[in-house]
Amino acid sequence: MAVLRFLLFAALAPVLVVQALRTRRGTPRLPGAGGPASGVTGTGPDFRLAVLGESTVDGVGARTHEEGLTGRLAELIAGGGLRVRWQAVGRPGASAAVVRRELVHRLAPADLVVIALGVNDTLELHSAARFRRDLLGVVVDVRRRLGPVPVVLAGVPPMGNFPALPRPLRDVLAARSAALDRAAAELARLPGVTYVAMAPGLLHDGTFAEDRFHPGPVGYREWAAALVAGSPAVTATTRPEEPSRLS
Repeated sequence: MAVLRFLLFAALAPVLVVQALRTRRGTPRLPGAGGPASGVTGTGPDFRLAVLGESTVDGVGARTHEEGLTGRLAELIAGGGLRVRWQAVGRPGASAAVVRRELVHRLAPADLVVIALGVNDTLELHSAARFRRDLLGVVVDVRRRLGPVPVVLAGVPPMGNFPALPRPLRDVLAARSAALDRAAAELARLPGVTYVAMAPGLLHDGTFAEDRFHPGPVGYREWAAALVAGSPAVTATTRPEEPSRLS
């Protein structure tokens, strides 16, 4: 089966290269979110949230970080009666290895870290083993810097649902993103690490930005809600009277 997949990929390689180049040229280049990449929302006991990752953490597709993934998460957590100090540490085009090497050191102290990665590792056709190793390295380095902080791993988006991608390129990247997503899920066996899959139903016409590749404000809002609903590590933050649950 592995040999068959290799031969099929080799046969499709020229088509995939052409489609990838056309997609890159034809996809609008959206900027990251405007305004500061950190802030405060809500009232109550202080809680520190850090979100680390690729272009979605940089807020590409949103006007401000308040409309992006980090701001939406902070808003939901603050709704539980907390004053959330949030920071978004992201870079467009960053793979897990790049985040580990160049972004982790920028994290300020946090009570919860959400990591959103995988799309660029998919585009670079990294193996599941490599992605798992690099993502594990990100988690380890985060905890070296911040201590035994709870970590939420956002599932790798199912790229078969990205409307900007033509077929068969979309099908190849769908299979690769699914493999990387399974690799990320394996890390939930680590103490204090939670994995939250991205359901394909979250990706529909109304959730994408104008480039049809990144989330828009609606997409970020729905993704943040899914992360909160699917993660005890996030849900626990809405109960400030039970601080022990964060450990």
